[in-house]
Amino acid sequence: MHSFDLVVVGAGAAGLFCAGIAGQRGLSVLLIDHAEKLGEKIRISGGGRCNFTNRDATPAQFLSENPHFCRSALARYSPRDFMALVARHGIAFHEKHKGQLFCDDSSERIIEMLRLECEAGGVQRWQPCTVAGVRDAADGGFELDTSRGLVSSRRLVVASGGLSIPKIGASDWGLRLAKQFGHAIVEPRAALVPLTFDAQAWAPFSALSGLSLPVRIATGKGKAKGEFLEDLLFTHRGLSGPAVLQISSFWTEGQSLSIDLLPEQDLAAELRRAKNDSRKQLANELAGLMPQRLADAWIARLGIAGDRPMPECKDAALAQLAEALQRWQLTPNGSEGWRKAEVMRGGVDTRELSSQSMQSKRRPGLFFIGEVVDVTGWLGGYNFQWAWSSAAACARSLEQDLATA
Repeated sequence: MHSFDLVVVGAGAAGLFCAGIAGQRGLSVLLIDHAEKLGEKIRISGGGRCNFTNRDATPAQFLSENPHFCRSALARYSPRDFMALVARHGIAFHEKHKGQLFCDDSSERIIEMLRLECEAGGVQRWQPCTVAGVRDAADGGFELDTSRGLVSSRRLVVASGGLSIPKIGASDWGLRLAKQFGHAIVEPRAALVPLTFDAQAWAPFSALSGLSLPVRIATGKGKAKGEFLEDLLFTHRGLSGPAVLQISSFWTEGQSLSIDLLPEQDLAAELRRAKNDSRKQLANELAGLMPQRLADAWIARLGIAGDRPMPECKDAALAQLAEALQRWQLTPNGSEGWRKAEVMRGGVDTRELSSQSMQSKRRPGLFFIGEVVDVTGWLGGYNFQWAWSSAAACARSLEQDLATA
């Protein structure tokens, strides 16, 4: 039997970071992952450059059934802490948009940094290695049946991620283990994911696939409302782009979306002014405010004569057009699902975890970190920051926990 102070299951962002910190604090650590490649989700993130954090991350950008849970971990390990680590490893980075930080080079640099941090802590890594079962040990720790033999550990950290992107090995192992030890699970659903529409209803817009423009998008009400000013992308099956990925975390089945295709403009006033001051045709006037294909599609959809000179357009028709474009109401019939989702919303219920240490309140010595926990960030580096913050909270507590055990 192999014995360790700590076993971390999951060699993604949270697991690698937690193992490295714990190892450098003098603990014997084994890191296990069923995938062949190290940090595959890190590798493909940010178009291969890894949007590794957001410099403006606060609890306000995270969703959970227990919304205050993330505060402690985020406060004690901030984006600036991780930025300092990246800088110490000589990794150049830049801000791309709204606080989003990317590597100048490849995301491989972040993976290599985390691997080196683990090596500095003497972390053993078994990969690929599967865990067939976990049970309580007589000494209060855990015994794990793995494909490389029996392992005993005083403490167990579950960093196995969520259900998003199954083609790179996403698994429900962490959720099943949580249930085994009596934990409640907030129902998982795909988040940061494109939304789809009924094929017949979407037919007028499917030809716009590939078209992108900035919009204001909203859904929900009260505290559950989400609203973003971001770029929208038309697809053959529905809508994508940052605007829709963001709003998808707030959207629930049956809810409608409200989209302003000309944010920061008063289209009704613009059209009235054009009616008085221009001899242009309606289609040309509208194409000066938005992409031509989109203008044509909306004119056709509303049955308005696009070749009519502006002075001849009826006020009621122009008002109808403005209302349609700036208060577009539509209801998705679903999403592209786990295969296209960037993260999972839901997971291990945080009301049964310590916000200071990420330790289970049901089973001492058992910890859950990263995406498997019911904490989901906005698009833009926030979910990586949750991985770093939750991992640091867990790892820093382990030294004291084991010393007093």
